[in-house]
Amino acid sequence: MGKVAAYLGLGSNLGDRESNLKSAVEMLRVSGGILAVRASSFYETEPVGYVDQPGFLNAAAEVETTLSPEELLRLCHDIEDRLGRVRTIRWGPRTIDLDILLYGDRVIDTEDLTVPHPLMHEREFVLRPLSEIAPGLPHPRLGKTVGELLDAIRRR
Repeated sequence: MGKVAAYLGLGSNLGDRESNLKSAVEMLRVSGGILAVRASSFYETEPVGYVDQPGFLNAAAEVETTLSPEELLRLCHDIEDRLGRVRTIRWGPRTIDLDILLYGDRVIDTEDLTVPHPLMHEREFVLRPLSEIAPGLPHPRLGKTVGELLDAIRRR
């Protein structure tokens, strides 16, 4: 398999949020199968879904990888585990969250992985950092760019 540009959403709202995000990005950088990482700035955001929790710090990262989507998902879960993520409440507080948003132009629907991320086009906390690093990136299902999706949310 050749190299693919994949895009990840990162979030943290427990502990030292900035340190959690920086650690996750650094762990990606030194992981086998990851050739390059480019991360956005960090954005302070309010919780969505389960709102009775601290605010989040969110970012997006572009990773150039030779990993398959499933291998990349396992790497993301491994990094979450190593940084102390405990899965309790759906959309609840977490030290770190890494989501695969896009994997090249692939559309993936398996029991364990859905790409593009099924809610990314509805979430400003995903699109804002992603548009910083890839505003012209097309969403493979919706045919709109990340920048266009962000504009649509802001017009609501």
